[in-house]
Amino acid sequence: MRRIGQSVQIAIAREAERLRRRGLALAGLTIAWNVIEAVVAIAAGIAAGSVALVGFGFDSTIEVMSSVVVVWQFRSEVRSGYDEDRERLALRLIAVSFFVLATYIVVESTRDLFVVDSEAEESVVGITLAALSLLVMPALAIAKRRTADALGSPTLRADSRETLLCAWLSAALLGGLAVNAALGWSWADPVAALAIAAFAVKEGVEAWRGDDDE
Repeated sequence: MRRIGQSVQIAIAREAERLRRRGLALAGLTIAWNVIEAVVAIAAGIAAGSVALVGFGFDSTIEVMSSVVVVWQFRSEVRSGYDEDRERLALRLIAVSFFVLATYIVVESTRDLFVVDSEAEESVVGITLAALSLLVMPALAIAKRRTADALGSPTLRADSRETLLCAWLSAALLGGLAVNAALGWSWADPVAALAIAAFAVKEGVEAWRGDDDE
């Protein structure tokens, strides 16, 4: 019986290690994609004068930060085992990234709507990027969430929410840019950006509380 128990423990440990490696791989893929996404979005946003597009690029840098937290958390677990305080710190760091994003977008969108007399130009690059992101981000979010559930990792679960948020941002951005291109409604751009901020605040609060509910 003791040998059977040891075998079960070894099997559980190996499965946990496999899931951690998968989580690290997903985090690495997320970092690579979002670095490219951030560079393209910010450059295209500056060229078009699009607050939503620049905000989307800034969100990509936040997503990189969130995935870096996952890498740090998992590698720390491999070296020294699970630590509840470290898990809580990781969740707080991800929550802060949401709040920073929301603050930036609210300030810039308000400025664009009420202070600065400027209109966002049509951005084909931005529309293409948003469409591609709308394909990539949901797949990554689902893979992260499944891995997080199997591993029981609140940190990876919070990161999956940030990745899912990026998918929603892609949809909001695509809608705003498309409306601006088709109808010339430049106000759709900062309004889409404010929708991004609302999502970010909601998810930030949940990450800060360590809320694992759906």
